[in-house]
Amino acid sequence: MSRGLPHVLVVAGEASGDLYGSLVMRAMAGADASRVRFTGIGGPSMRAAGLRPLGDAGIMGVTGFLEVLGSARVIWRAYRESCAILSSADRPDLVLLIDYPDFNLRLAGKARTAGVPVLYFVSPQVWAWRKGRVRQIASVVDRMLVILPFEEEIYRRAGVRVEFVGHPLLDLVHPVHSRDQTLRPLGLDPGRPTVALLPGSRRNELRAHLHVMLGAGRLVQEEFRDLQFLLPIAPTLDVDEVEGILCAEQKGAEAAGMARSDLECRLVREARYDAVAACDAAVAASGTATLETALLGVPMVIVYRMNPLTFAVARLISDVPHVGMPNLIAGGRIVPELVQGECTPERIALELRRILTEPRAAEEMRRALSGVRSRLGRPGAIGRVAAAAWDMIGGRAGRRAVSGEDGDGQRRDGRATRTDTDHEHDRLRPGGGRA
Repeated sequence: MSRGLPHVLVVAGEASGDLYGSLVMRAMAGADASRVRFTGIGGPSMRAAGLRPLGDAGIMGVTGFLEVLGSARVIWRAYRESCAILSSADRPDLVLLIDYPDFNLRLAGKARTAGVPVLYFVSPQVWAWRKGRVRQIASVVDRMLVILPFEEEIYRRAGVRVEFVGHPLLDLVHPVHSRDQTLRPLGLDPGRPTVALLPGSRRNELRAHLHVMLGAGRLVQEEFRDLQFLLPIAPTLDVDEVEGILCAEQKGAEAAGMARSDLECRLVREARYDAVAACDAAVAASGTATLETALLGVPMVIVYRMNPLTFAVARLISDVPHVGMPNLIAGGRIVPELVQGECTPERIALELRRILTEPRAAEEMRRALSGVRSRLGRPGAIGRVAAAAWDMIGGRAGRRAVSGEDGDGQRRDGRATRTDTDHEHDRLRPGGGRA
């Protein structure tokens, strides 16, 4: 493709960001995928949408202060390549950053130095921990697009140009098929109780949660002999690794002499919303999956485990009463949470039994979950992000035409552009404040 096309450096470091990124890319391209170029970091969805990859979100997407060390080399290589593009002859017209804050905020600083505008979509959770980051964000991000309503005022107070665009899941989380149409093709009986296991989209989350979820499933199965399970797999995960954990857990159950060592669990790669919607209950690792499950109205148990040292540090710097997004949005504990030491097969099984055996409790949870949707704004978030991106690209293209700048940041008369000064000027608005 021609270098004259608008060029966007886009970075998403996990499964949800990969999905949102691919949708923004497609919305920006419209009917003509050749009208804009995308380089950056993402997963299979972004690559399918036309991304020229510098890194893989499936490998780079880990959580925790210690857990990230295993992927440090890959992350550092992707960071170096991203920085190199910012100072190359093929310098992008826009940097679009999606969540993944520890990586992306550093990259935003490099973009600021290079004079490339930064659009940030899906805010770092500054309201939960490391609140001082909002000052860093104000210094390196030109425009912040948030997906939770209470985030907007935080950035506005800090002088960041911010807009609440609504949550992209409002446009995405809509089951298509009925319970019968979903379960029968998987070889499952729609008349039997069904539970979804959602261990997370990152490899370290899979390893931390799936084994304990399966253990809880076996305990509940002692009471519900006809219980069946679905395991939707995030696109950033390796099916072979998931199957390996299932196989190891099965052998462990057999070695322990469990009366019934087989656990009827179907892996699901496609139509995950149909799969979760077809379930009576779910066990979900804290993250995007909990909000998806809430929007589907499925009662759940939220769990999370991490390295003990990481957890100890997180407790010191975190300032939120809940870890689950549905509870944070609702402003109260509408869904049970089992974190770290409480995240055991026995405790999970206890909460699952309550959902499966107490119809009133399950119905109360469904009613509470229905209120989450109304707090997430209006549909159309992806279109608003795409429009903001084109607005920023258009402004930059106009400045290039006026200043005589070509694609590598040089003036056609041979003098370098004053990128830092010009870029800071773009952030200032009449009245002297930052927009």
